[in-house]
Amino acid sequence: MTPLSEALTAWQRRGDAAILVTVTRARGSTPRAAGTCMLVSATATAGTIGGGVLEWEAIRQARARLADTGAEPTLLDLPLGPALGQCCGGAVSLRLEPADAIVAAHLAEGERQALSRQPALLLFGAGHVGRALAAALAPLPWRLSWIDNRAAAFPETVPDAVTCRTLAEPVDAVTTAATGTFFLIMTHSHPLDFALARAALGRGDAAYVGMIGSLTKRRRFERLFRDEGGDVTALGRLRCPIGTAPLGATTIRDKSPAVIAALTAAELLITALGHAPPANAGDTAGQARHAVCFPQDVTDRNVTDRNVTGTCSGCAPRDVGPDRTSSPRQPKD
Repeated sequence: MTPLSEALTAWQRRGDAAILVTVTRARGSTPRAAGTCMLVSATATAGTIGGGVLEWEAIRQARARLADTGAEPTLLDLPLGPALGQCCGGAVSLRLEPADAIVAAHLAEGERQALSRQPALLLFGAGHVGRALAAALAPLPWRLSWIDNRAAAFPETVPDAVTCRTLAEPVDAVTTAATGTFFLIMTHSHPLDFALARAALGRGDAAYVGMIGSLTKRRRFERLFRDEGGDVTALGRLRCPIGTAPLGATTIRDKSPAVIAALTAAELLITALGHAPPANAGDTAGQARHAVCFPQDVTDRNVTDRNVTGTCSGCAPRDVGPDRTSSPRQPKD
């Protein structure tokens, strides 16, 4: 998604007037949270406050105000009920204001701050599943680094939000990563996978450590980890197979890269939001604790009197019990 500040700057260069629409308050069941923004010009929109009749009404009201560039901000209270032909049951308050250069600057600063708060995710391996995951994760709010020791493994076209890194020693990226980093491991080499997982678990401060593979691969890693003197309690933090958190007791046997990528992306989001079950510990019972502040879409902003700050959803640490779900075997990427 193009940041709102970039869209607004492009419109301003063309001389297109715009209105910034901000959800200043959300009560009850609503399609988006307070702080969400969108831009409206005479012929285009950028961002979304939730779609449907609510958004159509916001666009209609915004376009009616486009001609008056010096107008004061307008506040609208819209119940999401019969008057709008909706049955959400909640209500939203919207602020409509001319989107001038000051608004553009505040939007850009808010986006920069939100980006800096996004969790760091290191994706190791540019094979088939790695490529599917890079595509699935690119539009989501991560600072995504894609790492391989083979420069030719990366595709010619990579999403703008993804940073590709060719490292002769990928383990170096683990040792230098920031606290709270998410590690996702699926290289072309089992020994390299094991070295990366061992390094990530050994840090003790990773938000997530996932390694593609079957339960057989996991048990082999656990055996080697113990033999090398690793802290066995750390094994409870390893997710292998990956992508099982969204499934519960359900088993999906489709091993296609796109399906694995979708399930793993969901697992990462669940973990980041603090509602994941613990790592699927095989024969190692353990507990998982998550305390990661995960920002919303970069277009979500609190805009009051042109004072813009990014909004985020925090999670408190919580104890959760051992995972009892069974998982299908996963292919080697």
